[in-house]
Amino acid sequence: MRKTSVIIALTSFIAGLMLAAFVFMNYPQTEDVPQVSQGLQSGPELSSRLYAADRPAAQAVRTNLNFADIAARISPAVVYIEAEKVEKVQVRGFFDSPLEDFWRRFFDEPEDREQERHSRSSGSGFFISDDGYCVTNNHVVEHSVEIRVLSLEGKEYKAEIIGTDAESDLALIKVKGKDFPHVNLGDSEALKVGEWVVAIGNPLGLNHTVTAGIVSAKGRLFPDLNLPYQDFVQTDAAINRGNSGGPLLNMAGEVIGINTLIFGPTGGNIGIGFAISSDLAKKVIAQLKENGRVIRGWLGVSVYAITEDIKETFEVNEAKGAWIYSVEEGSPADKAKLQKYDVITAVAGVPVDDSNDLTFRIAEIKPGTKADMTVVRDGKERTVEVKIGEKLESEPEKPEAASGTELGLGVTDMTPRIARQYGYSSTEGLVITEIKPNSEAERKGLKMGDLILEADRQKMETVKDLEKIIDKKKPGQAVLLSVRREGRGRGRTQDFIVTLRIPE
Repeated sequence: MRKTSVIIALTSFIAGLMLAAFVFMNYPQTEDVPQVSQGLQSGPELSSRLYAADRPAAQAVRTNLNFADIAARISPAVVYIEAEKVEKVQVRGFFDSPLEDFWRRFFDEPEDREQERHSRSSGSGFFISDDGYCVTNNHVVEHSVEIRVLSLEGKEYKAEIIGTDAESDLALIKVKGKDFPHVNLGDSEALKVGEWVVAIGNPLGLNHTVTAGIVSAKGRLFPDLNLPYQDFVQTDAAINRGNSGGPLLNMAGEVIGINTLIFGPTGGNIGIGFAISSDLAKKVIAQLKENGRVIRGWLGVSVYAITEDIKETFEVNEAKGAWIYSVEEGSPADKAKLQKYDVITAVAGVPVDDSNDLTFRIAEIKPGTKADMTVVRDGKERTVEVKIGEKLESEPEKPEAASGTELGLGVTDMTPRIARQYGYSSTEGLVITEIKPNSEAERKGLKMGDLILEADRQKMETVKDLEKIIDKKKPGQAVLLSVRREGRGRGRTQDFIVTLRIPE
């Protein structure tokens, strides 16, 4: 029995060996078997479902997110800027209004006394060449009498202004010396929303602070800002006061924006910051370096974009182009017979996208050049030749001698430029620049900034129109004023009637 058991066991063992050999020899090769781990790395169907890009590309992107390297390479080119400013302001002792400084600064009426105001401002900047040219914001250095530049190494330099451009809020300054570390201006057009960016600057006096975020949006515009030429990159990288003029960098260490604005209820960072695009900055800086100022073409119109809801009204086929709201008297547009409600759809044969596109396109045309414009008027297309003029830097309008003093107020002519600068939607009437205390005008509730549209039912276009009305009045007689109070972003527009009497 024992012998039989041994024979059975031995036979079973030999059969098992033979079966194992058979399976081994006939099993498929390993390379023909789909491996899960291999599929995650290189299987195109599986990887496309799991990843926005395949793993090698994602690993490459993560490798490039080296903020420490950018900070080390770029920080030496970023500087702290301190400017001592002196501004001449008009001071009048009897003003008591939130708009007091507004009118003091921009309307130097004869009875005002001039006073110097000393202040200091600080911000950031960065070298763009080894011989000391440095870019910053105009609002950091405007009206300055002395500019101090402090480098990462703690070296202090005095800088001179090469040129400023208030209409884009950019400035170019220079310090004496050589071999300065510097950065290159990159291509902001190539930026993509969601791309990583780095901001370096001096927020709240904390020198060379580095923050990171992403591109939140491109091509931002703000009509309420007194900046005719805008192209902002929006980012959530932390930007605060003092970052103004500093660089916003892509992951290659190129400047793709100049940090300029923040939005927030407290004036601090809430993840909404804006930088002037490098593409706009390159054009401005080149002119500042060459001319000390920016020379721009000028058409002399106020324009708005054509939108889907108004395209039928203007009898155009698509929501593109810019329609003319007003034409400045004596401007190139006026001389070319362009009219209110004309729609400009192309300049030199190139289609116009919107009002901002038109503004930039005209600005880039050399003054004195003749340009053909495609215009739609009452549904009919025509070509108008315009000789482009030169746009002068925006300067506050100086009024004629204030009139209406018998009524307890002072006024100035409304012009298209004043309307643009201070956000009026209307370009008609007279602007009230002064309300004398204890006057009937004050008692009747008139305020500085109100518009007088009519006096005694006659349309008011100039100060002289109001003077003629008043000169005909005898003491005690009344003047009927039609007044408009515009919200200008802070409330609704109100039209009302006020009666003021000539003092006896």
